[in-house]
Amino acid sequence: MEPRPRSFYVLTAFFALFLLFLYGPTLTIAVLSFQGPGGGLTFPMRGVSLYWFHDLFEQQAVGDIWGSFRRSLVLGMMVMVTTVVVSVMGGLAFRKKFPGANILFYLIITSLVIPSILISLGVGLMFSQAGIAVHWATSGFGSQLTWTLPFGLLIMFAVFNRFDKSYEEAARDQGATSWQTLRHVVLPIIAPSLIGVALFGFTLSYDEFARTLLTSGSKNTLPLEIYGMTTNVTSPVLYALGTLTTVFSLLIIGIFLCVALWTTRRKAKAGSDAGKGML
Repeated sequence: MEPRPRSFYVLTAFFALFLLFLYGPTLTIAVLSFQGPGGGLTFPMRGVSLYWFHDLFEQQAVGDIWGSFRRSLVLGMMVMVTTVVVSVMGGLAFRKKFPGANILFYLIITSLVIPSILISLGVGLMFSQAGIAVHWATSGFGSQLTWTLPFGLLIMFAVFNRFDKSYEEAARDQGATSWQTLRHVVLPIIAPSLIGVALFGFTLSYDEFARTLLTSGSKNTLPLEIYGMTTNVTSPVLYALGTLTTVFSLLIIGIFLCVALWTTRRKAKAGSDAGKGML
């Protein structure tokens, strides 16, 4: 067996440092969340227990944390569904050239480079001037879509640029209508990408802070509530909350990955069965 070059070990060490930089803060918070009742916000740890997790589940200890969690969850689902639907519609629309397509594309991308706090301020002012109450489910929902929709559309553009139109032509040759072709041919083929867009939409919404800061109204979402806690909570209960939200985020990602894997395997099996039927 030939010895590995020195560059292999250098790159391995660099990658390990990158992982430490990426996940070190999260691991540190997770460790400190298991401090004993007399623990503080820094090392060394003073005992090991689940005391701060128990304290977290006492509503009065952390204010409106569970209400803000429910609002973030509902808002994330709203943004996810809207992002998927509009992204698919936009991807289908941009398959054909139409007047102003390039300008519209750049306008969509521009929202990604505008500072998020300016988007939040502008949306909040727009709703106020229109006489509409600033609320997390209205103005907050709109401001977050300016963040998630461009990502969803970019994914759909890439998907449809590689999409083989012969599948649609074959379906039409068999007498399928445009809606039947979309439902039974196009959507099943791009299903894994739709799951990716949905994951983007939910996760980007769930932890969005800047674009929700001035558009959530009197009720906080979870990121805003956590930020508020940093100014008045001086115990590891904040770390316990961070650990639970991280676990929840990883769980959501795991569910989406399992669904994507199941969809891919189902599509592969359907293609295999169709091939056997032709034989």
